[in-house]
Amino acid sequence: MPFPTPETLHPVTLPDGTVHKGNVFLKAAIKHPNWDVGEYTYANDFDPPDNPEDWAGRLAPYLFPIAKDRLIIGKFCQIAHDVRFITDGANHAREGFSTFPFAIHEPDRFMGYAATLRPGRDIRVGHDVWIGTGARILAGAQIGNGVIVGAGAVVSGVVPDYAIVAGNRASVLRMRFDSAVIEKLNATAWWNWEIDRILAHEDAIVGRDLDALLDVT
Repeated sequence: MPFPTPETLHPVTLPDGTVHKGNVFLKAAIKHPNWDVGEYTYANDFDPPDNPEDWAGRLAPYLFPIAKDRLIIGKFCQIAHDVRFITDGANHAREGFSTFPFAIHEPDRFMGYAATLRPGRDIRVGHDVWIGTGARILAGAQIGNGVIVGAGAVVSGVVPDYAIVAGNRASVLRMRFDSAVIEKLNATAWWNWEIDRILAHEDAIVGRDLDALLDVT
């Protein structure tokens, strides 16, 4: 069976021929004006929504179509069960004495409520990022390429390329590679290669032989 195309909704088929409905390529599942998701990025959930279009609401429940912020995710990312992106649509006005959103309870004022909030901040996730089970990615987070986000982490701010982060709030536990290797990995930008080329050099990409990977480029 050939490697699935980015337009494949359920890209995982088990050895017995069963299609794994809890795993989706997000580019095929999500049609939302505020999402920009790269090819081959997948999400996995043990209680998946029945309607593929509901994956957007499952992963980013506060990213409404009228919002001004965006969720931008690169290619080949891996998003585990129960991950949530907490976008600025979850916020309340906080400058006054009360944070209660009175306006959303009156239909004629509902649409104007967003104007009372601070401007939305995009969430950006780089390429080949692994986000562990139960992680929460907060508004404005900027996650670099090759990052590993630990299970249950609460991520905000800027996360450098190829860092491992965990905790609440998440902090860098260590870097996966030294700065020279990271620079070379980013320069290869293997995630932008054609899929046949990627598969032909899979051993170099998932291995630790940098010379072999650089020979490809």
